[in-house]
Amino acid sequence: MGDPGALPALRGRAFRPSPVLAVIAVVALLALPVAPGGDGGAGPADAASGLLVVLCAVLLLRARARPLSRTAVVVLGLPVGGLALAAVDAVSPGEGVAGLGRYLQIFVLVPAAVLLLIRDRRDFRLLAWAFVGLALWQGAIGVRQYATGTGASYQGEDVRAVGTFGTQDVMGMATVVSFGLVCAVGLALGRTGARERLGAGVCALVLLAPLALSFSRGAWIATTVTLTAQLALAGLRRALRVGAVVVAAGVVLVGGLGVGTAMLQERIDSISRVADAPDQSVTDRYTMWAAATGMWQRHPLTGVGLKGFPEYRDGHASLALSAGSDTEGAGAGYRKQPLLSPHNMYLLVLGEQGLAGVLCLVGCWLALLVLGLRGLWRARRRGAVPEGALIGCGLLLWQLVDFAYADIGGPSTVLTAVCFGLVARWALVDGEAYGPVGPAVPARPRPAPAGKAVVR
Repeated sequence: MGDPGALPALRGRAFRPSPVLAVIAVVALLALPVAPGGDGGAGPADAASGLLVVLCAVLLLRARARPLSRTAVVVLGLPVGGLALAAVDAVSPGEGVAGLGRYLQIFVLVPAAVLLLIRDRRDFRLLAWAFVGLALWQGAIGVRQYATGTGASYQGEDVRAVGTFGTQDVMGMATVVSFGLVCAVGLALGRTGARERLGAGVCALVLLAPLALSFSRGAWIATTVTLTAQLALAGLRRALRVGAVVVAAGVVLVGGLGVGTAMLQERIDSISRVADAPDQSVTDRYTMWAAATGMWQRHPLTGVGLKGFPEYRDGHASLALSAGSDTEGAGAGYRKQPLLSPHNMYLLVLGEQGLAGVLCLVGCWLALLVLGLRGLWRARRRGAVPEGALIGCGLLLWQLVDFAYADIGGPSTVLTAVCFGLVARWALVDGEAYGPVGPAVPARPRPAPAGKAVVR
């Protein structure tokens, strides 16, 4: 059947377009601008991700195959149990169905479809480059917004880089650029060709500027942790060389060119003041974290139900919580953005889904992390670490760290689903191809005994 984690190859495959192009189309739709003043909900990319799942199902029915291993089915299906229980306890049946569909889209259906539509290592690299391309596009728009004063409002100036996502999803560009940066570093440190590694390295350095101008503390922390881990896993010598280049680029970017020096320095300093002298955004976040914890304490097993946080928030939040966050700029007027989530994925799951949801959903992520790291370790014992290992493990690590400061929501969330598809591809398929001593080598045919003809 060929690759056990992809759709079975059809005769004449070389003359057929790869099904991974459908996944790239979903990524490309995220380059379209979001209408100013919208609610930041589902967009064209979300609709395309639904078609992606349908396409994958049709191809599976045509092939009449069961391409996923039992381990993959169990790991990817693990969140379903906790989500079903939380949907039953939702505030209303409509909210339960909507929340269930959204979670299944992001963490089950789209990741499984992406895993199955990637045929081989070339498809994996092509999708990773699509992440890099989207990051460069959004980053270029973000840098232009900073330079021309047309970004989102930050400290009274319209300089915050948000790309095409606008004020409805101020974290969208930071997420996209971070994903592209992680993919670029993985490609630069992997086993690709010299030109491809050089190009990926240049892209990674270019993406540092828009990431800095996003003023997203959570994205900075998650990216720093992830890139450090990628460099360490790729080898100490290479880590030292690349680290020196990154530090030099940062000095030139911030010190030499003066890219947002004062604002960046103030934002960086605020990371160390979140406990001593937090600003209002940090105070709101702490208050919502406490509210989510209070919901879980009242409903420890199944939580308050999917999409129940806004309904129960005021009953568990203190008076320190503000009415909402002020947003304007990037083509939109002033708006008070309501605080409808705790901006912490783990606490959101704990409050709305309880222990059952945490064990199922977070258990799925941890299983992917363990399997991905095991595949990376086995591959490393055979020589250079493949780019798929660095990208897959890097994207998952970034997401797990960032989930401590953010949750799902907004148009960029569909990219998180595609990200989990790349992670699952490495952890459940490509990484599993490496046994305890490396990838399986096809057995050579035994020579026929002397005096006997070989029957063909």
